[in-house]
Amino acid sequence: MTRPIAVLRPEPGNSATADRIAKAGFIALRVPIFTISAVPWAPPPATDFDALLLTSANAVRQAGPALHTFSSLPLVTVGRGTADAAEAAGLTPQIVGSSDGREALALAKGRGWHRLVRLTGRAHIHLPGVTEIVVYTSDPLHPAEDQLRALADSIVLLHSPRAARHFAGLIAGAHIARRSIRLAALSQAVADAAGGGWQRVSVAPLPSDPALLETAMTLAIDR
Repeated sequence: MTRPIAVLRPEPGNSATADRIAKAGFIALRVPIFTISAVPWAPPPATDFDALLLTSANAVRQAGPALHTFSSLPLVTVGRGTADAAEAAGLTPQIVGSSDGREALALAKGRGWHRLVRLTGRAHIHLPGVTEIVVYTSDPLHPAEDQLRALADSIVLLHSPRAARHFAGLIAGAHIARRSIRLAALSQAVADAAGGGWQRVSVAPLPSDPALLETAMTLAIDR
């Protein structure tokens, strides 16, 4: 019998990831620990910049119609999920980074794009030399204790250091033993943020959703 895989990311990504897990033949536990909401913003002139940088699909979804103020700019995204969201919004990425914002920034500068504007969330890692505009906020949720207790003997997906820290706090508050839970982390930084004491921690070989899910499924089968 395989272990269930818990999805903590906010909607709509939570449902999408849970559906992929179910289609692969695993049980998905949907326990979002953040909620996303838009923040009012006013776009500066696109002519002030060389390129648009998007590091999260949430920025695409929450930016609203003003996103298209920058449709004339070359688009740089981080991750296939962000690129897919941008394409669904009618934009065409010129660069799709596979790592993080710093890598994407370096790739953009390699093309000669030095003045970048980034649409991002309120809680974000600052990128030096980039104009950053907050278009959404990600606020922590506190699931019911029975939802948290259902995570014992599961594989928990962790997508960010912030999510890892919040999850660790929730587990401590519910007095659930870390040794009963296995973690699949998107990167080593995410794994480090979760701290120690878990039954097992595996880091995805690439910082992508497919790689993270593959890592989680291996943990779910491996006894």
